[in-house]
Amino acid sequence: MKSFQTKIRVRYAETDQMGVVHHGNYAQYLEIARIEWLEQFGVSYKSMEEDGVMLPVYEMNFKYKRPAHFDEQLIVETKLEEKPDVRIKFTYKIYRGAELLTIAKTTLVFMDAETKKPISCPDHILKAIGY
Repeated sequence: MKSFQTKIRVRYAETDQMGVVHHGNYAQYLEIARIEWLEQFGVSYKSMEEDGVMLPVYEMNFKYKRPAHFDEQLIVETKLEEKPDVRIKFTYKIYRGAELLTIAKTTLVFMDAETKKPISCPDHILKAIGY
């Protein structure tokens, strides 16, 4: 499936007293990666919301294999799992160089911003990502 790599440098504020990236920051790393994944196809998250489409997270799972530390450059590989419908599912692998640190999955739901009800993936997004 379609994938994209995002580079993220760990900031000091993202680490705990042991110098390890706090687990709560990984959700932000995935968000950054998803937004960049969409942008590679010319889909702006901001314009999507301006068009009345929201994409809240429905489910998020992590497996932490190795810790990340301050000032390390991480690579987040984002991959679309399947053709989106009402849901869009991504898998992620976070690396430090060639070393796999974290595996994650997210499921997001396309939602009408006004009615707050689920909707199908808009046709222009399907077309932009090649479906």
